[in-house]
Amino acid sequence: MRGARIFAVLLSFVLAGLVSPALAGKAYDGLWNVRIVTKTGSCDPVAQYPLMVTNGKVSAAGADISGSVGNQGYVKVSIRGAYANGQLSGNVGSGKWNGASGGIPCSGRWEASRQ
Repeated sequence: MRGARIFAVLLSFVLAGLVSPALAGKAYDGLWNVRIVTKTGSCDPVAQYPLMVTNGKVSAAGADISGSVGNQGYVKVSIRGAYANGQLSGNVGSGKWNGASGGIPCSGRWEASRQ
């Protein structure tokens, strides 16, 4: 469903608020595979998305995503009313997300691994 897709991209990652973009998250740059699992609500039960982190900024093909990864691996992402946060460490990471599908709240967990 649309909400889960938006969330997945969102979820993928994003930012450490006080870290300079020039220094933020370069240790976490690369292509990440993000798996999103819905625990509550009517969003897709499971979804997977590739996300790119470049100079600590998160992007995804065809998605308007806002977020970054801080130099300590903290992730915070938002996209169209969906939010995700969590922690990356080395080549893996995980966290929580929340959003909506058709106006009905959804939430769950996400896991990521660097390819």
